[in-house]
This record gives sequence, structure tokens and C-alpha cells, in this order.
Amino acid sequence: MQETIERDTHPSTSKVTTQLKDIEKTLPLRVLSEEDWQHWTAKGYVIVRNAAPQANVERLVDLLWRFDEKDPANPATWHAPQRREHKMTELNNTGMLEIYNHQYLWDNRMEPRIYDAFVDIWDREDLWVTIDRANLNPPRKTRGNPNGFIHWDADTSLRPLPIGVQGVLSLKKQDGDVGGFQCVPELFENFDEWVKTQPEDRDPMHPDITGLDVVNVEMDAGDLLIFNSLLAHGVRPNHSTDRVRMAQYVSMQPADWDNEAERRERIRLWRERDHPRRDAFPGDPREWEKHNAETARLTPLGERLLGLVPWN
Repeated sequence: MQETIERDTHPSTSKVTTQLKDIEKTLPLRVLSEEDWQHWTAKGYVIVRNAAPQANVERLVDLLWRFDEKDPANPATWHAPQRREHKMTELNNTGMLEIYNHQYLWDNRMEPRIYDAFVDIWDREDLWVTIDRANLNPPRKTRGNPNGFIHWDADTSLRPLPIGVQGVLSLKKQDGDVGGFQCVPELFENFDEWVKTQPEDRDPMHPDITGLDVVNVEMDAGDLLIFNSLLAHGVRPNHSTDRVRMAQYVSMQPADWDNEAERRERIRLWRERDHPRRDAFPGDPREWEKHNAETARLTPLGERLLGLVPWN
């Protein structure tokens, strides 16, 4: 996810019963326009422009180069082998950075404009932010499918369908050359009718997109892409000659204060600068954050987004 990640760090959404596209707004829109809201409910994604201040973006970019032990001025350093294999094999060599709790990551998570955008999406204020990672994807020679891949992170065979949302904060300009997020909005929009045309044993995680258009989403540094977990999506390769793609994965879900085990684990990850102990996140074998960072300082909003303080 990370557009391609198993988003198993999300708090439970079992108490949410209305699909996101079917929400009837009760709170006034804070960040999204009415046009944005209509695009979100119909197409399954929306872009929040200038979601994070450029100062935040620039210092995080510098941090990620240092974390990954690469020199932005020396492309010869950009293709060092990844430090651990991913159990989700399609994530291998896609530039995932196993950094989760640094202050600069938290600064963007606590940015009011980003929080307010997710308030618009969920139509509620009591949210927890996902503890997720970042990405630094250098140019690569074409291997395998030059168009990248398309999949769902949610199992689309389940009924009722899963409910969830994901987000990507762009740290560098993302366009057709540098690759990045791609999706199939018409499949999201017409999913119920499309399913009727598919065989009973269809792959619920990888759609047959024959005849459907894949949309390449362009973003500038500081833009936030929010997308519905039921939107078929993926990553197209970086085919540029001298540019990297960089992003931070930021999402929010309804807070689940009564889930004490989940809440305590979230606090532990923040306090100990650790990675989620789940298959989707292999962690950093160097434990760089433990040795090179301090526990992030949280604002009052951050304390609630983590689960340190209740929303009520």
C-alpha cells in the first residue's frame, strides 16, 4: 500500500455497517469540496491538494534518503538490495521503507488538514491513524509486466463487502514517467454489474480487467490520495531515467477504544519505535529507528489519533 500493502494495521471497522460510498453526510465538509465528495463516492478515490506543508515534505524526503543509506546526488547508490524479503512477493523491490514512528512521519499524521480530510471521508471525528511506512522507488529496468499490477487489498468475495480506506501522501511529483498509483475507477463504479459477468471461481483479490481502463493518477509533492479499499489498484513501475518516487502511507479509521489489546499495541509501537508484528511488515533488520530516533512528541490531536487519550 501502501497502495499494495495488506492493511492489517487498521483498527477494527466491524462496527461500521454503511459502505463509504453510501454515507449520507451529517457533518459539514471541512477539506473536500462537493465535487470532490461526488468523485469520491462514484470513482472510489479523491486527491487532497497541498495536504501537507512543503517544509514537512522536504525534511521527510531528506530523512528517507538517510534512513535508506542512499545518496540523492549519486544514482549509483539507488539500487542497493532490499534488506528483507516480503511475504507478499509483489512488494519485493518496490521501494518499501520499514520506518514507522519517526517524528517526521507523525508530524504529517497530525497535520490538521490531513485529519480533516479523513473526517470528511468517514463523517466522524473519532479516528485512529494507521501506523504505516514510507516508500522510495528508484527507476528500474522493465521486468515482468511493464504496466505494473492491479489488485484489491480487500477480499471482494466476502458479504457484506469489507469497509476500509487507505491513503498515500506524495513526497515527490508523481506522473507517467515516475510511476506510482494506478486504479480502475469504472470497476469500482460498476462492481455489482461486473461481478455478474464473472465466473463463480473468480480471483477475489485480482480482477480480470479486460476491456477496462486503467487510470494513472498524477500528484505533486504534498498531495494526499485517499482511496476506498474496494477500488482495484496497484503500482506502475518507475520508467524514468533519473527520478525517484517517494511517498508516505497515511490513513485513518474509526477509533476502537474498547479494543484494549489493539490500543496497547499501538502505543507500544509508538513508544518503542517498533514495527507492526504482522506478515505485511517485515521490519528493519538494522532497527534504525531504535538507534537513531526518539519517541515522537504528540500534539493533543496526535494523542487521540494514536489512542493514548480517548476522543470523548
